[in-house]
Amino acid sequence: MNRRKTKSKRDVLEALKSKGSAMSHEMLEAVVEDYNRATIYRILNRFREEGIVHRIVGVNGKQYFAICTNCEKENHNHNHIHFQCNTCEKVECLNEELQINLPKGYVLEGFNGLVSGLCSNCS
Repeated sequence: MNRRKTKSKRDVLEALKSKGSAMSHEMLEAVVEDYNRATIYRILNRFREEGIVHRIVGVNGKQYFAICTNCEKENHNHNHIHFQCNTCEKVECLNEELQINLPKGYVLEGFNGLVSGLCSNCS
């Protein structure tokens, strides 16, 4: 099904791309001020369904959204670690892919790994 490419979707996508790291809903609201909270949530959920972004749950319980890179629609996974700075709260994807060895008969369907500490700017 073809989805409409609205101005609001373009604006949210551009904000995510220009940041270069994951953004929380509040961060997006500050950048794309023309849209209400519900509109931004709907867009982010749609982007997740379409494989455009992935969600990271931070150590503070907030949800952050990052642009998917190097993903194929048929093989969409995010088996990598995320890093959150304890000072500035920046959340970013680390490029190392994680291999998880599950017991026989188990099937991996998702992974959410987060490491926290100080980023290079705050350390």
